[in-house]
Amino acid sequence: MRFLRNRMVLGALCIVLSLLICFALTPLFNQSVSQKTTIVRVVKDVKSGDEITKDTVQTVEVGGYNLPEDVIRQSEAVIGKYAKTDLITGDYILSEKISDMPAAENAYLYSLTGDKQAISVSIKSFAQGLSGKLISGDIVSVIAPDYRKQGSTVIPPELTYVEVIGVTASTGNDTDTGEKTEDNAEDNAEDNADGRELPATVTLLVSPEQAKILAELESDGKLHLSLVYRGEKGNAAKFTELQDKVINALYPVPAAQNSEPTDQPATSDTPIAQDAPTEPDAPVQETGGE
Repeated sequence: MRFLRNRMVLGALCIVLSLLICFALTPLFNQSVSQKTTIVRVVKDVKSGDEITKDTVQTVEVGGYNLPEDVIRQSEAVIGKYAKTDLITGDYILSEKISDMPAAENAYLYSLTGDKQAISVSIKSFAQGLSGKLISGDIVSVIAPDYRKQGSTVIPPELTYVEVIGVTASTGNDTDTGEKTEDNAEDNAEDNADGRELPATVTLLVSPEQAKILAELESDGKLHLSLVYRGEKGNAAKFTELQDKVINALYPVPAAQNSEPTDQPATSDTPIAQDAPTEPDAPVQETGGE
């Protein structure tokens, strides 16, 4: 009789427990699963290091169950930031996947202000780029063999002191950041015993006038880089400031651009006639003599 009574009590407890699960816990679980929340989702692929723009993400509503705590829920929190890893269409963005600063390998491209430009030149032989020893911040001179078909090897006055802002391998990875992924290390090991990538291009910070000359040298396939200075930024800036003065002297701003509109009829004739013929020819003759 006691055994039957215990079975009845146990059965009653099971019934009560099942009712509790069906009418209490299950609705709460369903409510949590069906509860909607807003997250930021990727709608266009974003490569590592690229800036996240408005057209690459959108805000959507999804079920809030089992979402990571650090998922980004507002688009304002990601627009203008930089991807630390590749983001694929459909991914939701975690705070650990974005950064306020661009990746080290291309941070220098985001520091351009419009006064100067970044231009890359090819390193076609190991010796042309200082045997792979160039790094960002170096000051170099650009040597031009048979400059403009004149038969002499010169350092153009426009390219006496130029700042290096990037050294890039043929894979597209910068070689002077000190950051390498495991995949890159395996690829590098095939070409180099110590796993270091050899530079294929050097990116220089130049003025528009310097960029045109570098484009000519790149087209001819004849240039050589020599290291002038490596060290503190303050001292390096002295070289680039001196180069800027040379550029301003070789390519003066026409007086008509500096004068007021009322003065243009009186000043537009004389200065332009004096400056125009001397700009392209004077530097070449001076350097050819050197």
